[in-house]
Amino acid sequence: MNRIPKKNYLKGKTVFVVSILVILATFLTVWLTGINYNRAVTANLYLSLSIIGLILFLFMAYCLYKGVGLQDDFPKYKSYKAGDLFAHDINGTFKTPDADVGAGIGGLLLSIVLWIVMTLALIVLMLLLEALFWFSLFIIILMLYWVFFRALKLVFTKSNKTVGNLLLSISHSFTYTLLYLGWIFGIVYLSTLV
Repeated sequence: MNRIPKKNYLKGKTVFVVSILVILATFLTVWLTGINYNRAVTANLYLSLSIIGLILFLFMAYCLYKGVGLQDDFPKYKSYKAGDLFAHDINGTFKTPDADVGAGIGGLLLSIVLWIVMTLALIVLMLLLEALFWFSLFIIILMLYWVFFRALKLVFTKSNKTVGNLLLSISHSFTYTLLYLGWIFGIVYLSTLV
């Protein structure tokens, strides 16, 4: 009885969490090794990219050698339609209300009340801006997850050919590592020339 070997799959969320841990480990390594040295920013970038590149290369080589695939567990947002978030029209002009309260004790008390109301309104606006910031950060993280997941999924489509072949796994891993990080090295190098 011939059995087809079961293919191993990594979940996209697991890969993303591991990549965040690698970035944190890289940051800590660069920071801890740079405490006693005054390295340039480009030297720190080269060191960071080298660490990330080495880990990415080893990860891809191992997964290609073992024949690992990626399971798509990315959340689906297909029900969203453009324009649903803000359905009202914002083409009109915004006019600020006039806050002339007059003179005397009544005007003083009314201006204090208006001052408290405006302070509370500014606090609410700041909370809304913070929520907008975190929402934007969430969207950026989702975009990075999607790009990173798609890039690795492209690499792991070769795992059927490279399973059990160490030399082929290493060559594919080296090629994709060079493609994914080489352009960043190029940008850092060009920035030193300017």
